[in-house]
Amino acid sequence: MPVAQPATIYVLNGPNLNLLGRRQPEIYGRDTLADVATLCAATAADLGMAVVFHQSNHEGEIVDHIHAAREAALGIVINPAAYTHTSVAILDALNAFDGPVIEVHISNVHKREAFRHHSYVSLRADGVIAGCGVQGYDLALRRIATLLA
Repeated sequence: MPVAQPATIYVLNGPNLNLLGRRQPEIYGRDTLADVATLCAATAADLGMAVVFHQSNHEGEIVDHIHAAREAALGIVINPAAYTHTSVAILDALNAFDGPVIEVHISNVHKREAFRHHSYVSLRADGVIAGCGVQGYDLALRRIATLLA
């Protein structure tokens, strides 16, 4: 009898998140992107899911990962970082994805500069988690598990 494969969730991260833990730790904390990847893998395992984790500083590469998720994933957790406020291309790619999408921001973007208050991604997201630090990724994966149940 074949063994059922766990649900795969893509966790996508935008520009400058490769500098987590070193860039503006007073805003983003001291956890690194590797710490976030470890957290996501552990949470997914607890939920009986698997994660595919990516980070890119290039908008088109993020779009390509979203396209790949159409065939390989049941959900997407995305921290689009600065592309949150500028990328119609990422929004369009997410609109072509059928599963749940949860938008994550480590900082509370609503307590920051006015330009950060608008999100193109939120127009597609099934939920938005902001200001919970890297714990937001854990919360996002748990929300996707609930939406998929």
